[in-house]
Amino acid sequence: MTTAERRILIVDDEAPMRHMLRVVLERDGYKVAEAVSGRQGLDALRNGHYSLILCDIRMPEMDGLTFLKEKQEQQLGGTVIMMSAYGSIDTAVECMQQGAYDYISKPFRPDEILLAVRKAEERLQLRQENVQLKKNMRRSERPQGVAAIVHRSALMENVLGMVLKAAETPVPVLITGPTGTGKELIARALHVESPRSDQAFLAVNCSAIPAGLLESELFGHAKGAFTGADRARTGLFGAADGGTLLLDEIGDFPLELQPKLLRVLQEHEVRRIGESKSLAVDVRIIAATAKDLRQAVAEGSFRQDLYYRLAVVGIELPALRQRSEDIPVLVENYLPRIAARLKLPVPIMSPAALRELERQPWPGNVRELLNVLEKTMVLCREETINKSDLVLHDHPHEPLDPSELSLKKAMAEIEKDYISKALDVTGGNRTRAAKVLEISLRSLIYKIKEYKIN
Repeated sequence: MTTAERRILIVDDEAPMRHMLRVVLERDGYKVAEAVSGRQGLDALRNGHYSLILCDIRMPEMDGLTFLKEKQEQQLGGTVIMMSAYGSIDTAVECMQQGAYDYISKPFRPDEILLAVRKAEERLQLRQENVQLKKNMRRSERPQGVAAIVHRSALMENVLGMVLKAAETPVPVLITGPTGTGKELIARALHVESPRSDQAFLAVNCSAIPAGLLESELFGHAKGAFTGADRARTGLFGAADGGTLLLDEIGDFPLELQPKLLRVLQEHEVRRIGESKSLAVDVRIIAATAKDLRQAVAEGSFRQDLYYRLAVVGIELPALRQRSEDIPVLVENYLPRIAARLKLPVPIMSPAALRELERQPWPGNVRELLNVLEKTMVLCREETINKSDLVLHDHPHEPLDPSELSLKKAMAEIEKDYISKALDVTGGNRTRAAKVLEISLRSLIYKIKEYKIN
């Protein structure tokens, strides 16, 4: 640990104790600051960085346990060692549950406090080394975080910019968008890019688990809490402590459980089924849904206060038809992966086949595109996949969106299609294609660039 990191905050209302600790610690090379109450200690943590905190339990105005709870809720840094002259095993256990690293009983000798501080330092150094090791491992493997999101469009570039900004904070994020757009992939990117990346990322599909089981799955239960509870269960909130929990399909979250979820978001604590005490948890919540939660609020199937708690930051994913320029890079990226899984050689996608993929409506979005690629590769064993080889889905007729009735847009699509066909017929010869289309070569080159025709 560097000299800059050897900063310790002493939180104790007794001046003689603060003086003794300062003398002992400064003699050992630490930089020491003092606070006379828990509230003053919180102010010090907000305004400066301290690697270690020595905190008394019994203090006026705000005691040590309340200080610990407030520190956890406000996501303030520093490893805490609690001190008390009125110690008991129950007190020590409660301190650990609230997030303290160690507990030491007063009175203590100088060498005892130095030993406790050095142990805490060693633990902190090991954690830092572990984080760095995991980061190095991730760099040498497949891209992680936003680097794993295959895209070319400006729409997705804007989405990933929001991901990077939101990842820096612990606030809840609500990811919305049509089914198959990659909401879980964005949630994982949020986790990887966040300071919690070395901790657990857990996900639960709220629509796939009955309400009675979902409560136990999320919040845990005590042994004997209900019939069949033959052993205690931590629950996903407990298991994800320090990390990230994705609540997928949050639009289907049971109405009767929503107050309990709201309490976790507000109080940062969980009460397991069958227990009277709550446990502090530090979990970053990400929710995802293809449903319109505002409409669900209006209909009374989703609590308004819970919606606002979940949607502190909202990230909306565009449909694939809105970013068709991403289709070529998605195909290029996923064809080798699908081929490896199927143990087949990697085929080449012809320009005509790619253009056909770009013309599709893709109601199932990226998930549907990957399904089409996989089916096509299973049935087509040629080196090149042509337009006629594509195994496309038959989509039912859907009512047109008013934005799709633009005559200018329709004419541009027709023009792009004719230019593509002319280039196919002439083998890519632009001079001949211009003659076929009865336009100048200069106009053709301009339109090729305008429509981004390969």
